[in-house]
Amino acid sequence: MTTIEYLALPTYKRFLYKIGAFFAAIPRVIWGFISVTLVQFFAKIGKAIANYFVTTYEIFISGDWKTRVSYVIMGFGHIWRKSYIKGFMYLLYEIIFIYFMISTGVPAMMRIGTFGFVAQTSYTHPTAGIEVSEFRDDSLMILLSFVISLIFIAILIFLWSVQVRENSQLENMNKIGKHVGDRDTVNSLVGRNFHKVLLAFPTFGVIMFTIIPLILMIIVGFTNYSSTYQNPKELFDWVGVYNFSKLFGLTGSGGSQFAYIFGQILLWTLVWAIFATFTNYFLGMIVAMLINKKGIRLKKLWRTVLITTIAVPQFITLLFLSKFLSTDLGALNAILRKMGLITENIKFLDDGLIAKVTIIIVNMWIGIPYTMLMCSGILMNIPQDLYESAKIDGASPTKMYLKITLPYMLFVTGPYLISNFVGNINNFNVIFLLSGGGPTFSSVNGATLSVDVYGAGQTDLLITWLYKIAMTQATKDYGVASVIGIIVFIVVASLSTILYSRTNAVKNEGDFQ
Repeated sequence: MTTIEYLALPTYKRFLYKIGAFFAAIPRVIWGFISVTLVQFFAKIGKAIANYFVTTYEIFISGDWKTRVSYVIMGFGHIWRKSYIKGFMYLLYEIIFIYFMISTGVPAMMRIGTFGFVAQTSYTHPTAGIEVSEFRDDSLMILLSFVISLIFIAILIFLWSVQVRENSQLENMNKIGKHVGDRDTVNSLVGRNFHKVLLAFPTFGVIMFTIIPLILMIIVGFTNYSSTYQNPKELFDWVGVYNFSKLFGLTGSGGSQFAYIFGQILLWTLVWAIFATFTNYFLGMIVAMLINKKGIRLKKLWRTVLITTIAVPQFITLLFLSKFLSTDLGALNAILRKMGLITENIKFLDDGLIAKVTIIIVNMWIGIPYTMLMCSGILMNIPQDLYESAKIDGASPTKMYLKITLPYMLFVTGPYLISNFVGNINNFNVIFLLSGGGPTFSSVNGATLSVDVYGAGQTDLLITWLYKIAMTQATKDYGVASVIGIIVFIVVASLSTILYSRTNAVKNEGDFQ
């Protein structure tokens, strides 16, 4: 579409065109991100690694014997040069690393190829004469120990590199007659490097509760780990990309049906995220504008009424509405029948399309008050001079909203809007507590299901389906669940990175006054 054709469109068509163009550009942006940004990123990583090896070699060649010994015994140079605190900390970590690797890490690495050799053996007790079971290799513990070993190795490489460079600096400072002792170390930790001390604790938490589970999830996606291979009675094994091919319908006679249901759930996840985000955002903004409008009476009352929905815990509201909207026992159907408005019960949560619409409406009831509160404060900060100038120029209320209010709101709340969109992709509570992901799929394009889809429902999101696969099914397929988790991570990470980097709040931060 040319610029002239675009300008000739009515205002609402321009708005719809912008929305369509935005989502149509996402694949192009993703490809540009992969082909340009990632290539540059890995090029920088390669250059940094090359510089690292060159610098490390130069330090070894030019350094004294104390620095060279530090290549083998971490902290040796620090201790010799009377920087005892750092030296003993480096040495302590090396000792802990060696002990862990000998006792746990190396055995796990030797067994990671098969996740163990023998899971359970039985023998007759020599004195009691009864059959006794003995558990040996535990596949899950081997995998966990392997991942922790990788983390330990990565930390060792980092600390080793740091202490080598610090040794070189200490050597150069000693040559000019300056010595750095423990007092300097303490002053540094409570002074210019105090932020590193504070960040050490959250960094440890991120490693323990985010990085390690993430690596475990990725690895499990390439195994056949399930309740059928429940350790420690049995060992699971590598299956390569089998779980991925199963999810995308490339494996098995019913693979196309499985892929179709996966596609439907993925599509609904994205549609739900779009509707749940933008309905709450725009309607909450409109409600805030109506309440804040001059001449509106009882503003505190209207705000109080809306805030009441926030005062009630969300899970209570959702459980109540799930019973209230029930097809057979729901109060709403009973009320509508008594009023003569219906003759048959409406399947609010038992019909695929109706259930999806119902969930979006219920989510609006829950989410609009939050957006209204947020928007109320921001609307009060918009300079009134802008509106006065627009009125003098003859701008209509719609024009002022599109040209003043909406751009200002999007500028301020852009990151919130993106985080809310990403959060709705993983909005477990609303779906699971309201509909449980139902109604379940019974057929695909009129054909009866011939493959196990792990209880997939028509209102399931990827996250709720993952929960069913890993927690509620008789056969819990952790491998397929991990693959879904990987896909969710890729979708969320890519959308968060790309959309956030393209918002005006980031690109034009200095323009906000």
